Amino acid sequence: MKFVVENDCDGITVQNFLRKRCNVSARLLTKLKRTENGITSNGEHIRSIDILHGGDVVELKMPDDENYITPVNIPLDIVYEDSEIIIFNKPPFMPVHPVREHQLDTLANGAVYYSESKGEHYTFRAINRLDRDTSGLVLVAKSAYSAAFLPKTVDKTYFALCEGELFGSGTIDAPLRLKEGHTIQRETGEGGVRAVTHWKSLCVEHNHTYLEIKLETGRTHQIRTHFASIGHSLAGDDMYGGSRKYFDRQCLDCGVLTFVHPITKQKMAIKKPPENWLEILNKNFSEKSGGHTHS
Repeated sequence: MKFVVENDCDGITVQNFLRKRCNVSARLLTKLKRTENGITSNGEHIRSIDILHGGDVVELKMPDDENYITPVNIPLDIVYEDSEIIIFNKPPFMPVHPVREHQLDTLANGAVYYSESKGEHYTFRAINRLDRDTSGLVLVAKSAYSAAFLPKTVDKTYFALCEGELFGSGTIDAPLRLKEGHTIQRETGEGGVRAVTHWKSLCVEHNHTYLEIKLETGRTHQIRTHFASIGHSLAGDDMYGGSRKYFDRQCLDCGVLTFVHPITKQKMAIKKPPENWLEILNKNFSEKSGGHTHS
């Protein structure tokens, strides 16, 4: 990983350059100091207290990663990949990380197998996490540096299908708390943490609304809880009051990721094709109610 020292940084220490200009975390900087030739300038080993000059090329030798996830050959939909990041389109019903009841069928298992098949060895570091039944884009960093840099730059756009009719746009600003007697389910109410969800109605079909959603905060089950709280549960989300009449899972998808690339510092936008919920809704509505479809 290489960084060129700009002229306005002439005279800066290595530590200040890496921490303030390159967003290297204190933890990673400590690891680099302990790695043989972890930090070099123009090919020569340097210390964190040494002085840099404009035009110097600082190179970091990333410490070896440890991986405790079992590699499994699972088909993956890779939307984008380069030397620092990889973005997957996660299907529904697949957990992102191994959990007690899912040890060998997660996105992490497949990603580790894929990376090792290419001769790459890095820890699986998912920058955004999706529920098991939520589909969409998952950004994974290939290095500790990128994992520390990316989170502050990422914006996510979700698409959802909720029950009932919503028009125009709006904001749900309601605190979320753990529901009493539950270990995962949330509810809105006093004593919770602030959560803000912005939505825009894109289409209304058969008493369902197709939505574009952007989060101002990122809380567990935020979208699902917020829409349930206003009487518009996500279609298929039976945990939060949604019906399974037409769908076998909650209709929630992460469709767009925007972020600043950790190396080039360029803003990137990655999109995926939309889920075919309206097609499924029209088909199932016609079959189950004998009604006529419309667009």
